[in-house]
Amino acid sequence: MPHEVVTADSLPTELAATAFGERVAGQDWRALAAELDGHGCALTGPLLTPAECSSLAALYADEARFRSTIEMARHRFGAGEYRYFTHDLPPVVAGLRAALYPELLCVARAWAERLGRPGTWPDELDDWIAICHRAGQTRSAQILLRYGPGDWNALHRDLFGDMIFPLQVVIGLDVPGTDYTGGEFLLVEQRPRAQSRGTAVTVPQGHGLIFTTRDRPVRSARGWSAAPMRHGVSTVRTGRRHTLGLVFHEA
Repeated sequence: MPHEVVTADSLPTELAATAFGERVAGQDWRALAAELDGHGCALTGPLLTPAECSSLAALYADEARFRSTIEMARHRFGAGEYRYFTHDLPPVVAGLRAALYPELLCVARAWAERLGRPGTWPDELDDWIAICHRAGQTRSAQILLRYGPGDWNALHRDLFGDMIFPLQVVIGLDVPGTDYTGGEFLLVEQRPRAQSRGTAVTVPQGHGLIFTTRDRPVRSARGWSAAPMRHGVSTVRTGRRHTLGLVFHEA
């Protein structure tokens, strides 16, 4: 059965969460968790339809939707531009984020247990966001990114304070190889007493790439240790690349 198309503003947030909940629940979460354990990232099946992707990408021109615009070259983050949504998120963004949180929470708690960290994230996303706000992290961290020819994103981590959720998701809004070339998503893992390991992923339109915000647990001779990881984007060769970034803590 085809997905119901949810444009950026077509459904209230509560109904969007229900619609996306079915899509998210239909993913193979056992396999995704295994990929995350092994590589620190995992590619989902389709989460958005092409029409929904186009609807979201078109929001980039509406400055009223965003609290700030970042020119990456100005801050030596790379080249290109991205915008942070206000807290008044489009229902598509809010619904998809709410649907993904419970599934990611299972992995987050398992990782915390292995690393001996407090995995105290609450069951509900709204409760976790309230904790972020009480800690002084009050700004929306949901991102819409736009890259053109020659643009790229330097390796980094999206850490804004002490309140950290260990997983985030990027969703491709354009068609690789058709709308743009280049622009692979990059992950680099710093391995103990060894050279770093790199991973490059092409994110299909509407698919999500789940990846670690900070590090992932790896087995060591003494049990589990944290392998630091950073992410970025390779140089876009041609065309225009839009992506949606879903972060599960506030800035």
